[in-house]
Amino acid sequence: MEKQIYKNRKIVLLTKHKKEEAIKPILEKATGCSLVVESGFDTDQFGTFTRDITRTKSQLETARLKIRKGMLLSGLDIGVASEGSFGSHPFIPAPWNTELVLLFDQQENLELYGIHESGETNFAQLTTASFDEAVSFAKKIGFPEHFLIIRPDDSESAKIIKGINSFDWFKEAFAWCVAESHSGKVFIETDMRAHANPTRMENIKKATEDLIVKLHNFCPNCAAPGFIVSERIKGLPCDLCGLPSDLVLKNISKCRKCSYVLEQLHPNGEFAAAQNCHFCNP
Repeated sequence: MEKQIYKNRKIVLLTKHKKEEAIKPILEKATGCSLVVESGFDTDQFGTFTRDITRTKSQLETARLKIRKGMLLSGLDIGVASEGSFGSHPFIPAPWNTELVLLFDQQENLELYGIHESGETNFAQLTTASFDEAVSFAKKIGFPEHFLIIRPDDSESAKIIKGINSFDWFKEAFAWCVAESHSGKVFIETDMRAHANPTRMENIKKATEDLIVKLHNFCPNCAAPGFIVSERIKGLPCDLCGLPSDLVLKNISKCRKCSYVLEQLHPNGEFAAAQNCHFCNP
């Protein structure tokens, strides 16, 4: 059984998109906490996926803002927040979702986050004048279980309909957008809000599970939670020429509570393959 490190403590989650459905069962079971949902603030003020409100902070800093606001509204001294991002894979032309679940314990001065990066996402857009083409797109992205958002003309239109989750509504909204458009076309995109996107909700669960794994790494010296790798030193020697490569030579973990330091040499083997060496494979 996992150590109930937050038994009898309340943790606040600030959300308006039902993220507690992904986070609450995992966090409560693993830590013994009681998750309190705070919905008295519109988190869209921190930014929206539909670009009507731009997110001005980084993904991590936005999660921090949510925690601070949740703690302020609830009066609790520990909070958790979820923040996602969507775009293209950094190396291949494919959609990519990064989910972050952050925990901050003010009492212990502990900040720790779980992360999940995945191509498992239905993130997509379409501009069309054809409702048949729009329906094909909708079926491909998992509609109506996954909601849709539409606008007249293009992605920047101020006229927007969110949360479409039935074919009748979709048909009516499409016709309205065609009538409102200058081009006769409609911009359609997947609704990436957590409550509107089961695939994203699964990725939030996985980020929460990563947070739990990190939380249950305890310092060998003082048993404080969150004892994880804080620095990776590159320089693993090439198995052909012996020169340092860009692969990790050692991992360094440091306890944020007692400052105990643990160095793990050769975490992935004693030598790097020559293909990773700048000298042998320039």
